[in-house]
Amino acid sequence: MPEPTTFARKEEQLEQLKSLVSDCLAEARRQGATSAEAGVSLEHGLSVTARMGEVETIEHHRSQGLGVTVYVGQRKGSASTTDLRAQAMRETVQAACRIAQYAAEDEYAGLPDSDMLATEFPDLDVYHPWDLDAETAINLTIGCENAARHYHPEIVNSEGASLNTFQGLRVLGNSLGFLHGYASSRHSLSCSVIGQRGDSMQRDDWWTVARDAEDIEAPELVGRKAAERTVKRLGARSLSTRQCPVVFAADIASSLLGHFIGAIRGGNLYRKSSFLLDHLGKPIFPAFVQIREEPHIKKALGSAPYDAEGVRTRPHHIVRDGILESYVLSTYSARKLGMKTTGNAGGVHNLVIDPGELDLEGLLKRMNTGLLVTELMGQGVNPVTGDYSRGASGFWVENGEIRFPVEEITIAGNLKDMFMNLQAVGNDVDLRGNTRTGSILLEKMTVAGN
Repeated sequence: MPEPTTFARKEEQLEQLKSLVSDCLAEARRQGATSAEAGVSLEHGLSVTARMGEVETIEHHRSQGLGVTVYVGQRKGSASTTDLRAQAMRETVQAACRIAQYAAEDEYAGLPDSDMLATEFPDLDVYHPWDLDAETAINLTIGCENAARHYHPEIVNSEGASLNTFQGLRVLGNSLGFLHGYASSRHSLSCSVIGQRGDSMQRDDWWTVARDAEDIEAPELVGRKAAERTVKRLGARSLSTRQCPVVFAADIASSLLGHFIGAIRGGNLYRKSSFLLDHLGKPIFPAFVQIREEPHIKKALGSAPYDAEGVRTRPHHIVRDGILESYVLSTYSARKLGMKTTGNAGGVHNLVIDPGELDLEGLLKRMNTGLLVTELMGQGVNPVTGDYSRGASGFWVENGEIRFPVEEITIAGNLKDMFMNLQAVGNDVDLRGNTRTGSILLEKMTVAGN
């Protein structure tokens, strides 16, 4: 199997990987599997970190892997290897078959139904290799950090800047006849600095990521944003305990939607460990809220023609007019629930909440007086009850204007109430992740401080 040194020959390499997957599936049948699936990947990239104007690390990384899952009747076994040679492949299949012999029978185990598998493969424009040498990468990284360090005299230290570039090939196949693969890329740049004003010290960061290097923000802009955010936080104070409206800034509002997706994920539902158990067809947000999965957005980070099982992805509403219309299911969890897979083995592909008409400034004016949250800390979320309590920092807002930075507070509520009392979604949509949302205004939360 060729080393992933270049992807100029990606079509040829994809065919080689498909051949390997086909051989793996044939070997599984030979060793007694009644059905099987296999996936193989080749990846490589470059990572550079710099701090205080000096290079800290330069890493050229390459990885490859083969994973196989076999079913012997209703018994399942899985094994993986980083060795793509034929002998290693056969031994990996043998290991998976041996595991299946000792596994308990599971009536829900098995490959997806054949009519659910993808048969059309749109070009989602997710492959944009970046021909970047180490010297250029170093200059970009140091330039990013320098822009932050020199932004303001109150920037006194740096946690550094990092540049990462990745490209890879993945092929998935199963014994139902599904066999497909494609190339993808991902490039990112980040910076984090420390500021000081008197005895007050703060840190903040900024980052940019895209499939295409031409779509990431300029290094100088990333550095300036990191420094600007840090300086704005200097002089932060705590608050007395109170209840008030809260705005989650766009770059952290996605965490709220992440908790929502976790609550409607099949595994949590069939284990009965979700605060949204049995809520399908019921209102869980206000009627103006629309949440969709859009897996075919060109160049988007979450775009994919099929899920981790080869099941076709499709655009569809998860929440329409505030009502929960769909769970997030793999084949296994769907069978456990007596339902059909939603094509979400491996996760959601581009979660989108429709934005409103107000930008962040407009949301603050609508809130009038309350808290703008720009950072969350801790993991105080109970997925069974929906109870929510996390450390936070941000800014206190009065009469629609930011008055002072805030730190050392905790915000608390219940996710079910928070979702139903959502007041508005901003149009300042953050496109950097798998979840696309603007800032979110909630009617009220408990803010605990000094």
